[in-house]
Formats: sequence, structure tokens, C-alpha cells
Amino acid sequence: MSRNNLYRTAAVVTGFSVAEKFFGFLYRVILSRTLGSEGVGIYQIALSVFAVLVTAASSGIPLTVSRLITKYRAKNNGYAQQSVVTAAFITAIAFSVPVFCLLYFGHSLFDFLFSDPRCMAVLLILLPSLTFNSVYSVIRGALWGNKQFVPYCVIDMIEELCMIGAGVALVTSMTDIFDGAKRAALAVVLSYLVSFTLSGIWYFAKGGRLKNPRRQMRPLLSSALPITGMRTSNALINSAISLLLPARLIAAGFTQSQAMSEIGVAMGMSMPILSIPSTLIGSLALVMVPELAENFYRGQHDKLKDNIEKAIKVTALIACLLIPPLFALGEDIGVLLFSNVHGGLIIRNCCFMLLPMSLSMISTSMLNALGCEKQTFIYFFAGATATLACVWFLPRYAGVYSLMIGMTGSSVITLILNLRLIAKKSKEKVCYKKHTLIAAASMLPACLFGYFLHNVMRALLPLLPAALVTGVVLLGAEILFILALGLAQPRWIKVLVRRS
Repeated sequence: MSRNNLYRTAAVVTGFSVAEKFFGFLYRVILSRTLGSEGVGIYQIALSVFAVLVTAASSGIPLTVSRLITKYRAKNNGYAQQSVVTAAFITAIAFSVPVFCLLYFGHSLFDFLFSDPRCMAVLLILLPSLTFNSVYSVIRGALWGNKQFVPYCVIDMIEELCMIGAGVALVTSMTDIFDGAKRAALAVVLSYLVSFTLSGIWYFAKGGRLKNPRRQMRPLLSSALPITGMRTSNALINSAISLLLPARLIAAGFTQSQAMSEIGVAMGMSMPILSIPSTLIGSLALVMVPELAENFYRGQHDKLKDNIEKAIKVTALIACLLIPPLFALGEDIGVLLFSNVHGGLIIRNCCFMLLPMSLSMISTSMLNALGCEKQTFIYFFAGATATLACVWFLPRYAGVYSLMIGMTGSSVITLILNLRLIAKKSKEKVCYKKHTLIAAASMLPACLFGYFLHNVMRALLPLLPAALVTGVVLLGAEILFILALGLAQPRWIKVLVRRS
């Protein structure tokens, strides 16, 4: 893929992702205002456990299918590509169906997982979508491997819109917050059913066939299992945090209702805002993984080096551009969107964690593209230890902020280990440190300027106009500053805008 085509594809995927996350964000705002912090907490805890199941069933499959199809596409072996997809179908169903049956019919054995029994009822509603998502993940990987990103984006967009439409229609007629949480879960199931149906129609309508999977089962599992293990462990830790944090908050003096509300604010309101960079970076990673894999398998070390450098630099710039507005406007965002000052304070106080989290995310995707799944699995555990330690020991002193402290520590540890391995795997020296450090240093005066500008605007204008003016002026000033320092070139912007 040429550089211009790479930028164009990244721009298209990013555009779809931004639109999808925007609609999803509006949906979260509706849920937060309708269900309240306690209802969001119930829904979020059940969703975190469901995420573990989804991850265990299929998380390693899309990336592995994408990488193997890229490999066989380079060899013009169409039969092997379809065999990979067939092997992935069998694997996804073999994992998802037994898990569904065990939990659905034996859920009483797992009631101990939740401090609030309402969470189990919500989880049972979510379970049917486990198989839907697992099968769709296979087709998603096939689309990535063939660089067919637009169909994938369209299906994901339809899925998101279906969930929002169904969710709004169902939740607005709820009888209480528990009923609302169950209705929100039902909307998730309906949306997954839609993506499952559309992706299946697309694959077979475009000539996809089922071939003998015997030869592809071993390479599929040998690559998918480490990725699945890492991501399942990540999901398990996130779920453990969702289950452990309320208990530790209660031990620190919170009531059960207060603990659930704290989690609802942090995970259901603040974290969606703090995860905005992951939308853009995830789009970049989606495009870069098959590109890096192709460079690696073809021995194109100069292109590999160039793409790694570009990805790290762009990731650092995205994070450093978004941190100052979140720092300046965090409190206002909480009030305007969620009518919750506490959620806004969490956004403002924790926005700096976005830089290490973003770089950790993109570097892990790079290593997976280069076939370093086992190493990233080990690195993940090294970082996850910090998160669990913080959640266990710090709630008495930092409350719900202990979660953010742990996530930051985990990201820093993982990032350091990832960058060391990237330096070893690259045949040529990768240069990104100077660029990244300058971007990080420029972020600090931008935060101070934004904070000062926000205070001036709030003295002159009402809340919403003041926030809008501050955000626009601050982003404009940041872009000009970055261009002046030479951290980005105008042609990058021209290409992205033109191609998108």
C-alpha cells in the first residue's frame, strides 16, 4: 500500500470510527441521564464480565486471521485464505457455545461473582450475543487481512446505530433503574445479531467459501491463543477491578450505593471521555497491523521502520492535542454532558494518563503484527500487577482515583517493555524519541494556556459558549504551535483532509 493510500485508508477508517464513537458517546450520555450513576454501575459491571467472555471466545481471532490472510495473500494462495477463515469459524463456535451454555444454565454457580445480584440478571440477557460476536470477529479479521476496511466500518456503524436506536426506544419506557439496565443489555444483543447477519451475508455473497481447515488449525491457534490469553487476562483484570473496587471502597467507608455510584461515574461517564484517543489510535492500529505484517513478511525493513516511526509520532501527537482541552474543560464536560461535577473532575485530573495509554496501545498492536504475541502477553502481566496493587491498597487514600493511578502505572510499564522489544525487532534503528518528547513538553504550556483561557471565558460568557470558545481557540493554538515546531507537516493534514 502506497503512503498516500495508507493515509487515505487511515482517514476513512478514522472518520467512521469517530462518527461511531460520537453516536456511542451520545448514547452513553442518554443512559447516564436516564439510568443515573447507580443504574449505569449495574449495567457497566455486567458488561465488564461479558467483555471477559467475549474476549476469551474470540479476541485473538481477528488479528490472527488478518495476519495469516496477509501472509497467504502475498503468496497468492486463495485456498489457504479460505481455509484460515473456516478454521477460525470452527474455533469461535467451539469456544463460544459451551461458555454460553455453562453460564446460562448454570448461572447459580457463579452468583458469588457479584456483590449486587442484579448484575447477574443483566449478564444473562447479554449472553446470546456471545456467539454472534464470535462469528462476526472471524469475518472482521478476513476483511482486515484483505484490506477491505470500508465494509467493516459500515457494518460496525450499522451495529452501533441499531444498538442506539433499540436502546433509546427500550430504556425510555423503563419502570426502574434495574429494568433500564436490562433493557440496555437487550439492545446490545439486538445490535450484535445485526452485525452477525450482515457480515455473514457479505462474506458469502463476495465468494467466500468453507474449505478444509486441517492445515490451518495449528498456525491459527498458536498465534491466536497468546493474543486471546493476553486480552482475556486484560478483560479478567478489568472485570476483577469492577468486582473488587466496590468491595475495597466499602471497606474504605463507602456504602454499597455510594460505591456503585462511584464506579458508575468513573467507568460509565469519565472513562468514555478519556478513551477518545483510543478511537483514533485504534483506527490507526487497524490499518497499520496488516501493513506492518506485510512489510515484515516481505523483508521490507526500510518501510517497516518508516511505518513504525510514523505510527508512534502520530499517536503521540493525537494524545498531546487532546490532553489540554480535557484538562481545561474537564469539569465543564462533566456538568454539560452528565450533570455530574465529580465525573468532570476525574476527567480533568486524569487526562494526562492518555499519553502513556495511547503509546502502549499502538506499540502492543505493532508487536502483535510482527508475531510477538507471547512477549506482549508477558509484558501485559507485568503492567497489570500495578493496576491490581493500586486497586487493592489505594482506595482508602485515593478512592476511585486508585483505578486511574493503576491504569497509568500499567501503561508506563507496558510501554517501556514494548519499545525495547520494537528496537530489537527492527533491523534498522527506529527514531521517535526526540519527536515524542517535544510533543509531550509542548503539552504542558498548552494546558496552562487552556486553563487560563477557560477562566477568562467563564467570567465573560455562560457555561456552554465559554466551553466552545475555549475548545476551538485552544485546539487552533495547539495546531499552529505543533506546525511551528515542525512536529507535523502541513502535507499530512492536506492528505488526510483531502482523502477523507
